[in-house]
Amino acid sequence: MKKTNILVMGLMAGALALTGCSDSFLEEQSKTQQSADEYYTGEEVMLQSVVASYSPVQWNDWNGVQYNPQHIMADIMADDIFVGGSGPGDNKFWHLMANYESTPLEGMTGIWSNMYSGVKRCNDALAYLENNIEAGAIRPEVYKALNAEERVLRAYYYIWLWKFWGNVPFTFERVSGDYQYPQLAADWDEGATEVYNRVITDLEEAIETNALPMYWDEDNLGRMSQAAAYMLYADWVLYQQDQSRYAKALGYMQKIIGDSHYQLDPSYEHLFTVEGEWGQESIFEVNYSDNKTARGWGTGDAILAGGTVVPRLCSAPAPFGEIGTNDGWGFAPVRTDAYATFQAGDTRRDVSILDVTPYLTADFAPRYQNTNLWLNKHYAYAALCERATGDKQMSYGQNLRVYRYAETLLNAAELLLKTGGDATTAKNYLNEVRRRAGLNDLSAATEDALLAERRHEFFGEGKRYFDLVRTGRAAQVLVAEPNVENSERTRAWTSARKYLPIPYTELASDPALKQNPNY
Repeated sequence: MKKTNILVMGLMAGALALTGCSDSFLEEQSKTQQSADEYYTGEEVMLQSVVASYSPVQWNDWNGVQYNPQHIMADIMADDIFVGGSGPGDNKFWHLMANYESTPLEGMTGIWSNMYSGVKRCNDALAYLENNIEAGAIRPEVYKALNAEERVLRAYYYIWLWKFWGNVPFTFERVSGDYQYPQLAADWDEGATEVYNRVITDLEEAIETNALPMYWDEDNLGRMSQAAAYMLYADWVLYQQDQSRYAKALGYMQKIIGDSHYQLDPSYEHLFTVEGEWGQESIFEVNYSDNKTARGWGTGDAILAGGTVVPRLCSAPAPFGEIGTNDGWGFAPVRTDAYATFQAGDTRRDVSILDVTPYLTADFAPRYQNTNLWLNKHYAYAALCERATGDKQMSYGQNLRVYRYAETLLNAAELLLKTGGDATTAKNYLNEVRRRAGLNDLSAATEDALLAERRHEFFGEGKRYFDLVRTGRAAQVLVAEPNVENSERTRAWTSARKYLPIPYTELASDPALKQNPNY
């Protein structure tokens, strides 16, 4: 499927410095003699600002400072993959995260800086839009659509900050200079949900304008659609366990289900091929392309653009010519016990997990925590980087699936259970997903069954950890593992580790910031 123009254009947008929310990336300098407010006038130029606001969605794999692929960062804290690499000191902060012992000095900073860059760009674009509508420089219908799009995109950036750090600096305003965002509470105090309340009400307002299309045409794939907004809304509501909004979230899921554009891809395998990108099941993906990308270790801003380095990270340290794969760095090996949880005949197992045992040679040198099992959805297949003109193995053209129609069905089933809705319909939604995987129908949809189904349907897609946390199962499942082969997990997850520590660099630059409790 064709890659979106908006992200290809984004490669040419001037990148903002990747620093924390209180540092120099907040400062704007026009490349002309005009101020930014003067420059961003008119619909054509406003689109440039919209394009720039999308660029940070691509940066989490490698932002020039840290490897932070969002789905892997979540999954290493769950029970499906190990960290791997060359040893505990290789990407050390990954190993600390996996053992629930991150520190302010040794923790994840990339997603923090990337997502705040995105927030800042959305706030800027929204301010420029206000200037344009007040000056009569943009048509009302264009203003309405772009305003809704930027607000939905901003909610996407904030959900990663909120899920990983909770009590985060927050603003919906355009700021510059040394302005420091006020910190809002996630749940420091009982009932204190300021971050959630601010975002969810703004997201509701954006959705209720009905200004976005349910899906985009091929020239605009990768932009926030109404369906993507619905999925993001359900993500926020389910993670917060906001019972007052379950019915509305269910209604949004049913609107997607009722739209004939969205359906399950008949083939789970096809879904994760390049040809399967942006197919009938896709609701939102992060686009990556190897097409003439010059991305490389020494190319400055180009290091942020084009393809992705995730397959290089998450593959075995050897090429296997018979199946057309490159070598990798050995991160994210799949746990053998997770592999064993798939039912016999579940077609998702071999699509999600590649067992390289049949292809090993005598000189194969396994890396740390090796199991010979790897994330096939993110594997380093050589064909995915053959068009790159830079460093090929950091330029794989493999999209990251964020929201899919299968999740719409499982969300709807879960929300029906939570609201006392029709149990037969909930069961049918669950079984529709199971049938595609080659499995027999279940007699009823239960929360346990739905959680198990989500584990296998979204294996390696970064859902598992957050599902365990939001359903209250993390403390029972994510325990110390003294007897699990290859495991380095010596600590158990507790609610005190729901959030990561706020990076020390942010605390140092803004004395008003409070560290998350228990760090």
